[in-house]
Amino acid sequence: MTDRQIRPFHLAFPVDDLDAACEFYKGLLGCAEGRSSETWVDFDFHGHQIVAHLAPDECRKTATGAVDGHGVPVRHFGMVMDMETWHRTAERLRAAGIEFLIEPYTRFEGQPGEQAIMFFHDPAGNAVELKAFKDLGQLFAA
Repeated sequence: MTDRQIRPFHLAFPVDDLDAACEFYKGLLGCAEGRSSETWVDFDFHGHQIVAHLAPDECRKTATGAVDGHGVPVRHFGMVMDMETWHRTAERLRAAGIEFLIEPYTRFEGQPGEQAIMFFHDPAGNAVELKAFKDLGQLFAA
């Protein structure tokens, strides 16, 4: 990683039920709600702005690609967390009965870029990846 300041990103994504999106992102993932209307809701996704837009016709499954023997959803978004937050979140998701697309596990163990990852769907079918690095300085390790 460089010394440059990392700026928040903005991501808009479709959902088919705003109440379910709020319950999932606010209630389960702990994202604060920002501005909203009858057709969209802003969330603070660990310092980044994500916006759930009511667009049921846009909600669909995505293709997967093979990565480390797993079917990784090609269209997905996610967050790099600190390891402690990642573990707490995995426990909270398990306790809530969330079905994982890829169960929480460690990739590249003992190698540059060692990271913990997990994949799951939100209620609208959007694939979400949460990851944490043993050493964040290895985020872009080759």
